[in-house]
Amino acid sequence: MKHLLLALLLINAAFAELPNIILMMGDDHGWEETGYNGHPHVKTPVLDEMAATGFQFQNFHAAHSSCSPTRASFLTGRHPNRMGTFAPGWSFRPEEITSAHLLTKAGYHCMHFGKWHVGAVKAGSPVNPGAMGFHEWLSHDNFFEMNPSFSRNGAAPQVIKGESSEILVREAMAGIDRARKAGKPVFQVIWFGSPHEPYSGLPQDLALYDDLPAKYTKPVSLTSNETGGSTRRPQGEVLRERYAEITAMDRAIGLLRKHLASSGLRDNTLLFYCGDNGTSPESALGFPHRGAKGTIYQGGTLVPGVMEWPARIPKPRRSAFRASTSDLLPTLAAITGQALPERPLDGIDLAPALAGKVTERPSAMAFWEFHTAHRSGAEPYIDPELQKGTTPLVKKSGGKATRDFINLRYTAITEADYHGARSYIDGRHKLILRDKKNETITELYDLNADPAEKNDISAQHPELIRKLSADLRKWQDSVLQSLMGKDYR
Repeated sequence: MKHLLLALLLINAAFAELPNIILMMGDDHGWEETGYNGHPHVKTPVLDEMAATGFQFQNFHAAHSSCSPTRASFLTGRHPNRMGTFAPGWSFRPEEITSAHLLTKAGYHCMHFGKWHVGAVKAGSPVNPGAMGFHEWLSHDNFFEMNPSFSRNGAAPQVIKGESSEILVREAMAGIDRARKAGKPVFQVIWFGSPHEPYSGLPQDLALYDDLPAKYTKPVSLTSNETGGSTRRPQGEVLRERYAEITAMDRAIGLLRKHLASSGLRDNTLLFYCGDNGTSPESALGFPHRGAKGTIYQGGTLVPGVMEWPARIPKPRRSAFRASTSDLLPTLAAITGQALPERPLDGIDLAPALAGKVTERPSAMAFWEFHTAHRSGAEPYIDPELQKGTTPLVKKSGGKATRDFINLRYTAITEADYHGARSYIDGRHKLILRDKKNETITELYDLNADPAEKNDISAQHPELIRKLSADLRKWQDSVLQSLMGKDYR
């Protein structure tokens, strides 16, 4: 008995030294849509303070220009094409190893709140949050608005009244308190539904942006909150509602920060926020980067990235280090002393960058919009019945106000599988390859001198083009081997 008590005391002491870890992500929140990055309208005082007092990534990337793929990278440290998460509505696979799996081994109590969108959240789904390592979850198959419906631990969805970001944060605060009473460090993933369209806002938040309808009058397309179908509205009205959602999300993050401080947990809590892809096209104002959500340019993948962890980041720091959502799992593994999964990873440990020991990424970053059309009719990887969603949302798809998922088996690779817009960032240079009919369009940009990607310098650097193209192709070879399931054997 004495030996058992001693072992328990040692375990509790080890847990006490582990940081709480809370990873937050906005939905369609692009790099420029924060006060600290110089946006002319949107108000984000809490994120601004985090950027001013903690660690500000000036070049943080979503691993993909759309949501489901980025979320797969966020959880696994791997490019989403490795697991067939090609686009929104494509699930990942049950064999994937997530950060929740690793942190459970380290003694964490793991919770997911909000948007999931890498598979169905219902009980019985082989890729719901519980199946993928989380001990509890309050989650939605896709995105949500005011008064959202969530599934708690796989049960039938229930409506919770209120502003969605605040709902998630209050659930997270209650989860922190429960874990603390149980003597467990907490790992939480909070994926907000804001500011994804269709938009809505509280009166006090909308009032902050009453001047915008007169400034932006061109019509844009988005989802109607009334019909669930497409509609066209003046951009200023849309931006007023979108920015109200961002401000409400920012305020909810502030509630969480205050709770950590009042609970005495702030110093040893790693609190992180990023977006899942660039600003959606109907709301993009065209600065300072080229492109928007769904494109391979910087505007499609650059997102806000801020971290607070006073115990390890006691002074403010800004870094131009290029980081990605794929880096989160390797970083968490290093922080908590867990071995990395024995399979190809695309992310790296960010600890040296957080400590200010390095300013340039030691390895390249690759982005790839996989082309799936030629694979229609392939065998489903997961029983389609298990991939059917249950949580309702406003935007209809195929007449349904919910989302189902898909993943396919790949047993052979063809040349067509290498196609799709793709890019490769190595140091200051970014190669872009795009397929158009029977030709490949090549672009090259110097991101240090030309972050807006206005000046294609490919003609001046044929040798560099050949090298980067070869490196990109070699990386694609590895990804396609993973896609065929070779990593699971």
